[in-house]
Amino acid sequence: MTAEHRVHLSRAARPAYQSLAAFSKTVGDIAAENGIDDRLKELVQIHASQLNGCAYCVRVHVERAVAADVSADVIAQLAVWRDSGVFTDRERAALELAEAYVFIHDEGVPDEVYDRVGSVLSEKEYVALSWILVSINAFNRIAIAGRYGVPPRDDLAGEDKDAARGKAW
Repeated sequence: MTAEHRVHLSRAARPAYQSLAAFSKTVGDIAAENGIDDRLKELVQIHASQLNGCAYCVRVHVERAVAADVSADVIAQLAVWRDSGVFTDRERAALELAEAYVFIHDEGVPDEVYDRVGSVLSEKEYVALSWILVSINAFNRIAIAGRYGVPPRDDLAGEDKDAARGKAW
């Protein structure tokens, strides 16, 4: 990554960013009301951020996953979830849905994915996870477009440290 200056969208148009943050809070409330616990919410957000190539959001949501008692082993297995035995059927369905949302430009949510996910998740869970995925994909695009930095942990200080801990979102 180059050190060139990029516009920091969350600072440059604060009202738009605050609206997105409020949207994200609403989505979190809907998720909680519909049975999506913090573990599942963070797993799908990490996976979507990995697939989108958003290092900043991966760091934010790994921090939150750790706070939700997700182990390092489980987080490490996200990239290979199909071959790993550490995920429940519900988590597998959610991770598959996350992939469909990241690659939605290919063919939408394919019927076979919709049917498979729908056989595991309730409609309310599907809706809640879908909104979580809409939200994280938006945040991924903001951070990627702005090339938000992810310094080594030893170099974190002040505002960057707060952002890496998730306080920016």
